[in-house]
Amino acid sequence: MNRSERFLTLYAGVLTVAVATALLTGATSGNKASFEEIDVQRLNLREPDGTLRYVLSSSARFPGAIIKDKEYEHPRPQAGMLFYNDEGSEVGGLIFAGSKDADGRIRSGGSLTFDRYEQDQIVQIMGLDQGGERTLAGMQVSDRPSRSIAVDFEEKDTLEAMPEDERKALMATRRAENHHGAGRLFVGRNGGGDATLMLSDAGGKPRMQLKVTPDGAASIDFLDEQGEVVGQVTPETLASAAPPAG
Repeated sequence: MNRSERFLTLYAGVLTVAVATALLTGATSGNKASFEEIDVQRLNLREPDGTLRYVLSSSARFPGAIIKDKEYEHPRPQAGMLFYNDEGSEVGGLIFAGSKDADGRIRSGGSLTFDRYEQDQIVQIMGLDQGGERTLAGMQVSDRPSRSIAVDFEEKDTLEAMPEDERKALMATRRAENHHGAGRLFVGRNGGGDATLMLSDAGGKPRMQLKVTPDGAASIDFLDEQGEVVGQVTPETLASAAPPAG
């Protein structure tokens, strides 16, 4: 190595140390930085003690489920943002995705959710477009159990190791017992194009529905446990039930 090459090597080393020192000093001194534009795949917002409070991420860097700063495998192939409480546990988020495939079919949507403490969402605002086959938009309110959702993530390997018939039987029992909670209210536009308000029991079974169809037909439907209409109120039934004038 000649003298010029040694000088350039030394200069590069000194410059690297100087830049690193400046960055570290700036990061710890409380100085503010201003940027006109930043390209980043993931941004983590933390408290001074390191507690995670917010993540903004691409789909490639999207985190799993984080409960009290412990991350569990939970694939979500969307981009978006997640919110965390004072203990570093996920409490909701905004996710979005969308594309059109080679056949021109659209798969697009977004979801804003708010979770129960250490549980899944209890409020969800959503908009889904399944290429015209199913378009859903509205708000859903759900019940969730009081146990931590970490219990469900931690038993994943145990469930996967069970014989298939045994696992299916267990999951069927859990569904019947409302183990994971259920939707109680939906208001919005359903997949059939109706504007609707749907009220369900604790098992998630629809029991009353107020709806207006695309052609303007309005009704209030009362449903049994199997989802069959057992009573209905329409403008016509109201008119026929009205006492005669005079």
